Amino acid sequence: MFSGIVEMAIEVVNLKREGTNLHITMKCPFVDELTIDQSIAHNGVCLTVVALPGDGTYTVTAIQETLDRSNLGDLKVGDLVNVERSMKMDGRLDGHIVQGHVDTTAICTGVETLDGSWRYNFKYDVSTELARKGYMTVEKGSVTVNGVSLTVCDSRKDSFSVAIIPYTHDHTNFSQIKKDSKVNIEFDIIGKYLARLNDFR
Repeated sequence: MFSGIVEMAIEVVNLKREGTNLHITMKCPFVDELTIDQSIAHNGVCLTVVALPGDGTYTVTAIQETLDRSNLGDLKVGDLVNVERSMKMDGRLDGHIVQGHVDTTAICTGVETLDGSWRYNFKYDVSTELARKGYMTVEKGSVTVNGVSLTVCDSRKDSFSVAIIPYTHDHTNFSQIKKDSKVNIEFDIIGKYLARLNDFR
């Protein structure tokens, strides 16, 4: 479980295909604190550390299901990935409850530079069936974009916007998101449970 408070954005240094799997190796300042089998969110996707070669990097593996639902398959060497280690149960929940199970991707339809902040607009494919499952946003609700816990503004049927403060812009890969960029989306788990409960009414 995660909170959506990204620790940092780290660089992809190697990508290796093995069958339908993608092995992603990244350079990480806190690699000495990691262990094999540890869960880390990458652009909001929970992946397991599978290798620690001892050179300041670690490797995770994304299977085809993950690649189909996220933007990890589009990564290139040199790209920045938002990372967050799993939440400590004795800590504060500064964001919201994030599972690391990406629901879908969205496309950035525009970035507006405001006076001291940025507004990012996103559009995603939606259907009545997905909406019934809670795959939607609500005004002032929570959404996870590339692993970052954010507050929704201008919520619409198939789109929404978020406002980004300078710290988030500079310490995550939001600084690289531009028009037509693909991002990972995880909708609020509370909304999904409420939608599921409605099926039994």
